[in-house]
Amino acid sequence: MKQPPSILTDSFGRKHNYLRISLVEKCNLRCTYCMPSEGVQLSPREELMSASEVYEIAKVFVSHGVDKIRLTGGEPLLRKDFGEIVEYLSSLPVSLAITTNGVLLDRYIEALKKAGVNKLNISIDTLNQDRFKGLTLRDHFHRVMNNIDLAIKEGFNVKLNVVLIKGQNEDEIIDFIELTKDASVQVRFIEFMPFKGNQWDLSKTISLETILDRVSEHYTTSQLERIADEPNDTAKNYKISDYQGTFAVISTVTNPFCDSCNRLRLTANGRLLNCLFSDKEQRLLELFRSGASIEPIIAKSVGMKKAVRAGLDSPEEFENYQNHQKNRSMIKIGG
Repeated sequence: MKQPPSILTDSFGRKHNYLRISLVEKCNLRCTYCMPSEGVQLSPREELMSASEVYEIAKVFVSHGVDKIRLTGGEPLLRKDFGEIVEYLSSLPVSLAITTNGVLLDRYIEALKKAGVNKLNISIDTLNQDRFKGLTLRDHFHRVMNNIDLAIKEGFNVKLNVVLIKGQNEDEIIDFIELTKDASVQVRFIEFMPFKGNQWDLSKTISLETILDRVSEHYTTSQLERIADEPNDTAKNYKISDYQGTFAVISTVTNPFCDSCNRLRLTANGRLLNCLFSDKEQRLLELFRSGASIEPIIAKSVGMKKAVRAGLDSPEEFENYQNHQKNRSMIKIGG
């Protein structure tokens, strides 16, 4: 007998085995591409998922084929019960990863090691202390850099997320790549993306093409190596020959990768998004708390997923900033 399709397979045949869970809407930095200058309205505490709810809801997704979970924020390490959440989730048969700004990372190194979490994405957009303070409105540069060094020393698989914005930090592309010379890290350059309140426009985006042009001005053709991408990878991966680490470009704006998307996003207040750019949310937490099955609503959300960037099919539609004003700010999605 033919098996019915998984509730995590959409109408285009994409299987969603990767769940990104936002744990909190707060952050201890104020990066403008993520946090609007006027701030965001936070959900009341009672409307946020508890540690046990995060686990039980995640367990439903895992039972249907999710085998990778990434914890995000805001800043996930601001959750006082972060250690408890990681301990719960580490009991599931998944690859568990964290995205953090690194400010509080030293406090949780042992908890992460105990839970078997090896994959850390650390967001840092500049290697200049003064510029860091200007971009984040906080003076935590040395703390973040020390924690990056600590994570590498402790043997974590470290990726550095660098959002490039024209006029702010594109002059540091080579500086970041040079970090990979003597350290086994991956630097990931991320194109500036449109979200509610971040004042995006296409002219501020540093494209894949521009990044590679900068690289070719500094390194020879024989030094630059294109390396194989993982299945469902959002990044195009490269390395400089003889360097220990690698670098990559996530080109959501100029070269979208929707045809291989395997990601779903669960917000801190228990809403399910089937696309980073979608303004359609499914209320999982309320249904879960009522005692009803959440599987039908998961299936509904996955079934509604559009082929490309929440239905913004043409470059003109996607590049119209007004089309992104109904979506959440990035801090309330979790990236």
